[in-house]
Amino acid sequence: MTDAAATLVLRYADVGVATYAGLRVVGQPDSTVTWVIEEPALAEALGLLADALPDPRPSENVREALERAFTAGSFATATAEQQFADILGRHLISAAGWDLITRHSARQYPALFVAPTARLAQVPWSLLAIPGDDPRRLLEFADILVAAPPNIANAARTPAQWDERRDNRARLLILDPRVPGQRPDSALGSVLGRPDPDAALTRHFAELRARCEVLPDVASTVELFRSAHADRGWLAAQLTREPSRLLFVGHATAADGDVGHADRAALHLADEQPLTAADLMTAQLAIPPRAALLACSSGGDYRFDEATGLVAALILGGALVVTATLWSLPTAAGYRQFCPAADASHDPMAAVVIAVDTAHEAQHAGRAVNAWQRAQLTRWRAGDDAAAPLYWAALVTFAVDGAR
Repeated sequence: MTDAAATLVLRYADVGVATYAGLRVVGQPDSTVTWVIEEPALAEALGLLADALPDPRPSENVREALERAFTAGSFATATAEQQFADILGRHLISAAGWDLITRHSARQYPALFVAPTARLAQVPWSLLAIPGDDPRRLLEFADILVAAPPNIANAARTPAQWDERRDNRARLLILDPRVPGQRPDSALGSVLGRPDPDAALTRHFAELRARCEVLPDVASTVELFRSAHADRGWLAAQLTREPSRLLFVGHATAADGDVGHADRAALHLADEQPLTAADLMTAQLAIPPRAALLACSSGGDYRFDEATGLVAALILGGALVVTATLWSLPTAAGYRQFCPAADASHDPMAAVVIAVDTAHEAQHAGRAVNAWQRAQLTRWRAGDDAAAPLYWAALVTFAVDGAR
């Protein structure tokens, strides 16, 4: 029986018209396999992925993209999603690769770090299905994390440690900040909807406030939402108080892949101008050891040759664990518009926020995110449409310096 606590690294490289892949077990140089993904196989997988995502294609507006994702794409039904997972699993990991993974998952989940190429940057690795009659997914063999690019992981950094801050430092919450000049129903309007003291999300953060200190200082929990004060100056001031972790829920602008500058990715605070990854790196703000960015394609660093996007900026600032999203998460209003069976109690966006916030309180935040995703996969297989992978499969966690 192999070491159940193994760490595996799955790395891809685009070379000409082919993509090369290698899987190795850290500390075991003899446990390495390599393979090649030919262009037709890669094109099939990426075509299905593009059809599945709620991000607008060149000929679509936002509404049309949402309708396609909810009603026609590979995440629309369990049958379509299973076919998609089968194709991803067959094309992106070889039989020898799957064998190596399964041999190291006998006792408990190993940590599998993925380093994709720009073309594979939005692949939901958790969903890959093992070829054959075994119904399990990659998520059920390993805790999946994303490796920070070597130039970021090896850069000079002075991170704080979660264990040093978890019991005596506040949690910094930036929840749906109010972008100046934007109506609640506009493109940069509300992500979480009208603050409601009785909503599940409000109750969750009220319970958090009862257990530990939370920033910003507010008189009632609903005041955490839709702040008009959370601009870049406010953020810098909050970070000087050395919070234990940071949670941002709101809008992000992904950098234009055609331009090729990852540092143009940006968060939208209560500012006229968005806060770019370049701004964050230039400001040299001290980022807490754990951070979560639940915003449009916030985890898209690998879509660029120089992966210096929002996640990289946070790691360079001191974060050890960063949970982000591979694509845009539809709001609850968008979900209910195209899922007629959903009622007011169905709020998958709120469920994601609660799950990530809860996971980042655990000893191993990335593993806790994976555990929640496994629970969602179980619900999805059982026929629960409210556990749509369009939401939970978008989550990825980057980790450095041995964090899990």
